[in-house]
Amino acid sequence: MIETFDLTKKYNDQLVLNLPKISIKKGETFGLVGNNGAGKTTFFRLILDLIRATNGEVQINNANVAENPEWKKITGSYLDDNYLIDFLTPEEYFEFIAGVYQLPKGDLEKFYTDFETFFNGEILQKGKYIRDLSRGNQQKVGIAAALLPNPEILILDEPFNGLDPTTQIRLINLLNELKTNSDITMLISSHDLKHVTEVCERILVLNQGEAFKDILKSENTMKELEEYFAV
Repeated sequence: MIETFDLTKKYNDQLVLNLPKISIKKGETFGLVGNNGAGKTTFFRLILDLIRATNGEVQINNANVAENPEWKKITGSYLDDNYLIDFLTPEEYFEFIAGVYQLPKGDLEKFYTDFETFFNGEILQKGKYIRDLSRGNQQKVGIAAALLPNPEILILDEPFNGLDPTTQIRLINLLNELKTNSDITMLISSHDLKHVTEVCERILVLNQGEAFKDILKSENTMKELEEYFAV
C-alpha cells in the first residue's frame, strides 16, 4: 500500500534519510522508533508530501504522492500542533475537518459519541479555543481529528507525548480496537518502546536515517529493542 523507492532526503548536503526500499502492506500496524534525529518525522513528512524528496519517491496504491493527490482522501494524520487551527474551538475544528472530507452531519455526531471516553469531558462544550487548551488536550484534538474521516491510512508522530497515563492507555486501547475491527493501515512513531510494541506488529528501527532493523513483533521484541538502545 505504501512503498518507498530509492528515497533520500538531504538538508545542506547532509543526508538525513536513505530508505531504498520499504513496503508497508494494507492493514499493517507499522511502528517507527529511533533516537532524536534518526529521520522518523522526515519519513512521515515525505509520505504526506509535506516536503519533497531529494531523490526517489513514495507511492501509495502505486501512485507517487507528489504527483497524485488521491491518497489524501483516504489518509488521516497528526504530526504536531501545527496541524491545529488554534483560533477555533474544538467543535469548530472538527466541523472544518468534516467539511474537508465532505462527511455527513450524522458522521460528526457519531464521532462525538465514539470519542466521549477519550475526551474525558475535557474537550467539548468548554467554550475554549484550541490555543487555550492544555498541551495534552491539544494532542487529543489532533489525534481525534486524524481519525474523524475513518481513514484507510493513519499516520501519528509521537502520539503519546503530552498525554496523561490514563489517556495513553485509552489511546492504546483505541488503536488496538481499530486494528482488530478494521483493515486500517497505521504508521506510528514513538520514543516509548513499550507503547509502540503494544500497538504495532512490525517495528522499524531507524539509525541516522537508515533502516537498521526491521522487526516482526514476537515475545522477544522488547528485549531486542532495549538491547539496541542500551548500547
